[in-house]
Amino acid sequence: MSSSFFIKTKGNPKTTKKGKETAAVKRKADGDSGGQSKIRAKKPSKKYSEEISSESEAESPAVSKKRQASEEIESEETPQEKKLRLAKFYLEQLKEEEEKKAEDEAFETDLIAGRLQEEVLEQKGKLQRPIAKDLIPPDTSEIRVLRGHKLPITCLVITPDDRCIFSAAKDCSIIKWDIESGKKLHTIHGGRKGTEDRHVGHTAHILCMTISSDGKYLGTGDMNKLIMIWEAETCKHLYKFTGHKGPVSGLSFRKGTHDLYSASHDRSIKVWNVDENAYVETLFGHQDAITGLDSLSRERCVTAGGRDGTVRVWKIAEESQLVFHGHEGSIDCVQLINEEHMITGADDGSVSLWSVNKKKPLGTVKQAHGCHGDLGLEQPHWVASVAALQNSDTVASGSHNSQVNVWKCGQNYRGLELLFSVPVSGFINSLKFSSSGQFLVAGVGQEHRLGRWWRLKEAKNGIYIIPLKRKPSNAEEAKQTK
Repeated sequence: MSSSFFIKTKGNPKTTKKGKETAAVKRKADGDSGGQSKIRAKKPSKKYSEEISSESEAESPAVSKKRQASEEIESEETPQEKKLRLAKFYLEQLKEEEEKKAEDEAFETDLIAGRLQEEVLEQKGKLQRPIAKDLIPPDTSEIRVLRGHKLPITCLVITPDDRCIFSAAKDCSIIKWDIESGKKLHTIHGGRKGTEDRHVGHTAHILCMTISSDGKYLGTGDMNKLIMIWEAETCKHLYKFTGHKGPVSGLSFRKGTHDLYSASHDRSIKVWNVDENAYVETLFGHQDAITGLDSLSRERCVTAGGRDGTVRVWKIAEESQLVFHGHEGSIDCVQLINEEHMITGADDGSVSLWSVNKKKPLGTVKQAHGCHGDLGLEQPHWVASVAALQNSDTVASGSHNSQVNVWKCGQNYRGLELLFSVPVSGFINSLKFSSSGQFLVAGVGQEHRLGRWWRLKEAKNGIYIIPLKRKPSNAEEAKQTK
């Protein structure tokens, strides 16, 4: 600071004679001369001195030298040089900010480009996320079981946010579960046969269910040829769709819409608009009872034709269908992996991978769940359910051999390789992967969902939540070893 600052603040032009005398006496008492007094007046206040002293004590000698050098440069600078230096410093700051901004924009562009590329691959059915290589079998103690239905569970769905499960059974009831706590959030009780007119809900075995991709609507179909629409959040009954002439065996909402596809043992597929509470059209082609149905975002659905031995892809807008042959027995279940590939299971014990561009399977595993029966009269375990983790290389299948099989799809979906089996006793009537891929849910019963050919007394009706564990990364392994 310059001395002029202190002179202005300390100086008093209107000093009286009495004041001068008092000051002189004070100077003599302090032992100071008048000249020294003037110098003292130029010093900063005690408070200001303390602050400077505090900073200088905290500084290292190197920092102190730098500060002195900087002060010397500043004292030697002319105003023009100072302006030039500050201008250069400001320009450097602007340059750094622009470079950082450009880096951030490039990063965002790469993210968006990557996301768009994934969406394009997903639409083309060529997206195959490699997840299976990291999966390891869960411990039996880690499998959670939820029990609440009195009779075998026939179908289930997981909400899009992976927080809840809806399950249905042969006891005609629907239960909404909280996945984290395992508690029942809501129960829609089934009614007795003959009470259809006054009971709100199902009065016959529920065979299938689906939930819209936004989690708004839940759809259920039963042996009484009825389709019920519910508000998923509150489980409030909204609509009842009639029109099928046989049991409703398959339901699926088109992804991103509230268009509903239904399949029936009457060999037909119907299209509904749930928002408008309206029927749209009926499609024919199968020669036997339809046993399964699935769809994704395209305006099309796939169906398993039961004993007619076909899988069909229905192009709704074009009013055409593609027919696929491959299984020797009844095709009982079907699930889309992506827009171009699907997996099926049949009562001949086989699990097959398909492409919509090929009339025959890309790969088939025969007797995927082994055989049962006396020596020489062995019969393969029927494949009762299949599931696919969408746009990945991981699928699962269930039977009644007390195991859920998890499979890895080969490159370009050619071939299946068994990753591991999870012990689950009973008929695996329904399988679903969570959207996040963190767990697999199995709906288990003592009987097959479509009939009572066998009864496994040792099995218990319930929902099994199977965690999908990953191999630890190198960093996690290092932490564990420490």
